[in-house]
Amino acid sequence: MENIIPRRIYDFLKAYPPFSLLSEDLLLQVSERVIVQYYQPQQEVFHQGDRPGTHIFIVREGAVQLFREAGAESFLVEQCDEGDVFGIRPMLAAENYALTARAAEETLLYAINIEGFQEVMEGHPQVALYLASTYAAGIGQKYKIANPSQLFLDRSEKAVEHFALMEVQSLERSKDPVTCPPGTTIQAAAVIMSEQEVGSIIVVDEGSRPTGIMTDKDLRRKVATGKIGLDVPISAIMSSPVVTMPPTVTVADVQMEMVRNRINHICLTADGTTESEVVGVLSEHDLMVMQGNNPAILIREIRRCKAIAALREIRDRAEELLKKYIFQEVSIAFISTVMTEINDEIIVRCIELAETAMEAEGLSRPDVSYCWLALGSEGRREQLLRTDQDNALVFGDVPEAAYENTKAYYLDFAGRVTRLLNEVGFEYCPADMMASNPSWCLSLSEWKQQFSRWIHQPEPKAVMFCTIFFDFRPIHGDRALSTALTEHIFDALDDQGIFLVYLGKNALQNPPPLTFFRNFVVENSGAHKDEFDIKARAMMPLADAARLLVLHAREGQINNTFRRFERLAELEPKNQELYEQAADAYEILMRYRALQGLKKQNSGRYFNPSDLTKMERINLRNCFRPIKELQSLLNTRFRLALLS
Repeated sequence: MENIIPRRIYDFLKAYPPFSLLSEDLLLQVSERVIVQYYQPQQEVFHQGDRPGTHIFIVREGAVQLFREAGAESFLVEQCDEGDVFGIRPMLAAENYALTARAAEETLLYAINIEGFQEVMEGHPQVALYLASTYAAGIGQKYKIANPSQLFLDRSEKAVEHFALMEVQSLERSKDPVTCPPGTTIQAAAVIMSEQEVGSIIVVDEGSRPTGIMTDKDLRRKVATGKIGLDVPISAIMSSPVVTMPPTVTVADVQMEMVRNRINHICLTADGTTESEVVGVLSEHDLMVMQGNNPAILIREIRRCKAIAALREIRDRAEELLKKYIFQEVSIAFISTVMTEINDEIIVRCIELAETAMEAEGLSRPDVSYCWLALGSEGRREQLLRTDQDNALVFGDVPEAAYENTKAYYLDFAGRVTRLLNEVGFEYCPADMMASNPSWCLSLSEWKQQFSRWIHQPEPKAVMFCTIFFDFRPIHGDRALSTALTEHIFDALDDQGIFLVYLGKNALQNPPPLTFFRNFVVENSGAHKDEFDIKARAMMPLADAARLLVLHAREGQINNTFRRFERLAELEPKNQELYEQAADAYEILMRYRALQGLKKQNSGRYFNPSDLTKMERINLRNCFRPIKELQSLLNTRFRLALLS
């Protein structure tokens, strides 16, 4: 007769990670070795400093609190509830217990002998990763570094086979390079290209280092038109310098480099620079053969679009690309780069369509440059999903007599652009933080005055505006205007250092995302009652802290939150670990918000904590840890208590 106790233990364990990741047969074997233990309230399971035992523990009923002992005082670090695993130190590191475990109430524990379970962990990396994610130091960092992104996707989602990611695979080989010396005539080079059936030829020096490239496009535009003769050296029409990359790059790296430089060929060299020998060449056609639908193709289609409906369809396809990346756990840094490039190109195309329409209506653009600015998450290169718009426009200073007409033109223009973006799927900003608002369509001098006013008169509303507008990024137009604004902000901060204190106080406005009992802080009323706001409660505290700290460090031109933390880690070695944890946490939060948005077809901002799996709750809680430490750092560095 089957032993019903192991079966009951199995039925319990299978509902909780990491045991939910094991097969039924293997989990039954584990269940047969479980010891059931009873603890009275305040009875210790183990004590800080004890030698590691032979078991790990799972809370079956009740609760266990973990304390850090400091002399005569004990500080509560964690509370483990039903299904939580603790006491894993003897499995992951040969060190004494770092915390004291004490039953908070009458408690039943399942104790699993580490002998035998070590083999389970070695054969199931996901189990090891899960256990490491709950482990605060040592070997846990090794697992985290080895695979930081595998946090939320269960086995069914990871098993989606039709998501082939050719673009993130390394290029193991490329077309053998066809080369010639710079003295070769155009005709001789063309003959070589024809014989080798290639669309380009690399011009190299005596050391086989690239000095230029001639493509079939050059032949059509410069030779076939009669502008240059066939007997002229190839150096007369070659493009130089050559854009080079190392042979270890991914397909997507090559695609994005082609898009940025508006070229169709990439030269691969031994070390990725023009100072080493040519080892290969890749054309746009080569990449299209490798994969039919990819970021570079989407961007090229965007640039050719003449209708908004087509732009919306391309953005829909980009969302499918995002889903593919998320479910294959591609790094968020790469995903945000790709989605930002796509979003930027859509904005630029909407701008070009608006300009073309106004020109067709006989509305001439004023003789003064402008720059379209992205704000908020798009300004920070973090807009993965189609959320509402945040943008502004700055135009050059003009004489007073020309100001009214100039502003009227750019307001009309901005209104057209925001309407087009809305049709693509980027909704209007509910707070009207858009370039079509007269308050956010200003001349350079007006913007400087506006920023100076906010900095020198840091009222709550002014500080709130700064958290939005200080993340601006130029998208299209005269970037010198954007640079001038950045320089002005830092000049103004030099005169008004107290402003950063007010910005710091604002960064502490959002309460910690967890209650004392480690429950998620949810909305008390409104349309999202009982839901967790991942943007306001978790992401913005990190983004606000990063913004304040880079402003204090006078580090301009770094808008992205996790890139800001990475730079801060370089600038402040003593806080390197905290900043790296914050960067990792922000990337994980971005990934989870995108997951929620893709599942629910919305912005992913709100979700019900009760819908989370146990693994998701634990990983999100781990992401919240750097928030408290960062806010403590801000409190000390900017002496924020003085403003209380």
